[in-house]
Amino acid sequence: MRLKDKVAIVTGGSRGIGRAISLRLGQEGAKVAVVHLRGPEGEEVARLIRQNGSPAIAIHCDVSDSKQVQAMVERVVQEWGAIDILVNNAAICPFKPFMEISEALWDQVLDTNLKGYFLCSQAVARVMIEKGVRGRIIAVSSISSEFGGSQQAHYCASKAGINLLIKSMAIALGPYGITCNAVLPGTVETDINRAQLADPEVRAYWSRRAPLGRIGMPEDIAGPVVFFASEDADWCTGAMLVVDGGVSVNLQ
Repeated sequence: MRLKDKVAIVTGGSRGIGRAISLRLGQEGAKVAVVHLRGPEGEEVARLIRQNGSPAIAIHCDVSDSKQVQAMVERVVQEWGAIDILVNNAAICPFKPFMEISEALWDQVLDTNLKGYFLCSQAVARVMIEKGVRGRIIAVSSISSEFGGSQQAHYCASKAGINLLIKSMAIALGPYGITCNAVLPGTVETDINRAQLADPEVRAYWSRRAPLGRIGMPEDIAGPVVFFASEDADWCTGAMLVVDGGVSVNLQ
């Protein structure tokens, strides 16, 4: 087990990529706080982690609310004494043509996807520094941070912001031994794009674009996250790891 007894927080940890990351961290021996916004799914993921032999708790938290973020972090410290790993994953992507994006929708996406990453990272970094933990902060970004999208300008902007946030944090937190890295998934089968992928032509297009010949699954992202969380990535910070089946290098 590569992460035995490490304490990990996963935001958006109850569904999709976050669920796969939470379960994989548990399999690697970590104590996992499954942070989610609403519903019973978080407790179900925590139950599965405990069932497989690792401690886990579920915590309701709106990551765009600083008071809720602080309460969430305090709960984890109260439970396990420290924090070793933060995986910022909570995100939304309501597809909408650029000219139809309202100010309220723009704010909602940026507050969750970018402000939420900032608030969680800062709150967790304070704990890591206070306790002398050479921690790991990992962001789930997207290849959409590097390419525009007519239906997701708000989402693309938020993910591009995440990349530079991570690079800036890597510089700021490196002297404390805290590494900050990002994983950039391509098209992955999750709730965000399930409706689009239900169209056989859309599914065939994205499968064809990937040299590896398929759409990604949440579990494909969990492995790279574990790498950044482990000792294998000790000298790696400020990195952007693309995990997209080769889509972004295929210009055909």
